[in-house]
Amino acid sequence: MNYTTITSDKSKKTALILCALGGTMGIHDFYLGRFGSGLLKMFTVNYLGFGWIADLIKIASGGYQDNAKAYLRR
Repeated sequence: MNYTTITSDKSKKTALILCALGGTMGIHDFYLGRFGSGLLKMFTVNYLGFGWIADLIKIASGGYQDNAKAYLRR
């Protein structure tokens, strides 16, 4: 049995940098094609800052996905 993992064409490193610099505005979600989530984070200042920290941890640990539910490439 073969297992394949779908990976995104988006870079984990770029998403992490965008999240660190503009994470409270959801810039990393716009980069990943998650426009609805990006708008919500922009208008709520990424859930008053708590979402920003959670996103940083999730991206760094490799658990964040793009709009096609594919994990970010290294």
